[in-house]
Amino acid sequence: MTFEPGCRNNWHIHHKGGQVLICIAGRGWYQEWGKPAQKLRPGDVVSIPPEVKHWHGAAADSWFQHIALAVPAEGASAEWLEPVDTQAYEQLG
Repeated sequence: MTFEPGCRNNWHIHHKGGQVLICIAGRGWYQEWGKPAQKLRPGDVVSIPPEVKHWHGAAADSWFQHIALAVPAEGASAEWLEPVDTQAYEQLG
């Protein structure tokens, strides 16, 4: 996936199977609900357990690319939720 500067997906949950992100270019962010956002750079790998509400996307001033892998599981699905709060996103460094 390629994100233009400032682009991010909505909060979402991967039920049963989880997700793995492999960062390949640019700078981005990953955040789990209730936790601080973490910076992402090429070479970073994020293993997201099933049932964890999260979002990921580009930094405000950088393109960002990652490979997103859905972890296979019987009955796995993704639930898309609300947008990331714009004010909270703009406060990220």
